[in-house]
Amino acid sequence: MPAGVRGALVRRAPAHPSHPISVLWLPTDAPRLPLGLISLRWEAASRTGWDVTAHLGLATTEVHLASWHAAPDDWPHLVRPTVHEVTGLCSALAIATAALELSNRLAEL
Repeated sequence: MPAGVRGALVRRAPAHPSHPISVLWLPTDAPRLPLGLISLRWEAASRTGWDVTAHLGLATTEVHLASWHAAPDDWPHLVRPTVHEVTGLCSALAIATAALELSNRLAEL
């Protein structure tokens, strides 16, 4: 990873392995991850491969989502299913939350 970054913000994680995970570098001074967004950080493992870590932005904090230690060079294929599923889950939860809030507002009328 380049100097001055703390990871890569996942912009899109397609389900099909032939499509790349789209990322945007996160500068070291970037604010906390917004709700539902995922960051990836990777560095060379002590013996072979890559140590990859994923973090997830929640409403009030950022949490450790997963780690893949000594992942092979094709680690994006290993990481993709988790990132894709969590991204979909966060989108579904955001839609459900918006629908519940709308329902509650309509019930008050």
